Amino acid sequence: MKFRYELLYREVYCENLKVGIVTDVIIDAEEWKITHLAIKLTKEASNEILGAKKSFYNVLAISAVAPASKSTSKDRVELKVSKSQLHMYLRPPQ
Repeated sequence: MKFRYELLYREVYCENLKVGIVTDVIIDAEEWKITHLAIKLTKEASNEILGAKKSFYNVLAISAVAPASKSTSKDRVELKVSKSQLHMYLRPPQ
């Protein structure tokens, strides 16, 4: 799927904080919709958002992503939620 490759390795930002990098796209096979982005969190984001001391992989709900038209750059993914809300949109990979 072409759009998957267009999203891979894009940087994810929330309020000018680099949250991480997209490592995969998770699709609901029944509805054919993207539901989550697999991301590798940066050390800084892991610490600031989750209180962790190191970088790790996580899954981000697509509902946290801003529309492409609101993005400042085509090379990055902007989030529409605040840093204080971001922990609600993250979950460990299964």
